[in-house]
Amino acid sequence: MTHPHANQPLLVRGAPLGEATAALVLIHGRGDSAYGIMSLGDELPHPQFAYLAPQAAGGQWYPNRFIAPLASNEPYLSSALASVGEVLAKLTEAGVPPERTILAGFSQGACLALEYVARNARRYGGVAGLSGALIGPEGTPRDYRGALEGTPVLLGCSDVDSHIPLPRVRESADVFRRLGAQVDERIYPGMGHTINLDEVEALRAMMDSVFRRGVTA
Repeated sequence: MTHPHANQPLLVRGAPLGEATAALVLIHGRGDSAYGIMSLGDELPHPQFAYLAPQAAGGQWYPNRFIAPLASNEPYLSSALASVGEVLAKLTEAGVPPERTILAGFSQGACLALEYVARNARRYGGVAGLSGALIGPEGTPRDYRGALEGTPVLLGCSDVDSHIPLPRVRESADVFRRLGAQVDERIYPGMGHTINLDEVEALRAMMDSVFRRGVTA
């Protein structure tokens, strides 16, 4: 079981690969599905974007909480990270490079998206971690290599989220700033564990910016 998420479906909508100017990769949370998270893409229509949502085996990317010891979530975590990398490789092959690709996830999917980007730092079109933070227990070394080269990173979360402690969101914001990201940290009082309209609008603005860069490149 070295790659438990291998051969899982990849949901693709929007502009056909090979014709798309940019892409939005949507990563679902625990207990959800590619179809479930694609509903976020439905709220963000754009004729030149391809929308891709990978599916986790069994509906979860790793079995334990994101703050559990890293080893306790293996081999699922490494397999999940590899799945994200495979989606980006597919996009690059189709002519949409990472700098025109936005990675967005909710909850467990947000944690996975953020951890992937930190471990594979380079210029991306953007990153949206909605109710998520970097993976690993308190004290996990954050000596990631590479640089995000101004990549916009949206971190949206409630101040009372029962799954994502606020200090971990703050720590993640600091890590991404050190990696050279442009961090947009939005903490919502009393919101709970969900996605709100302000986050959707921020993601829409990120998509517009990526599209404008793509057509002028």
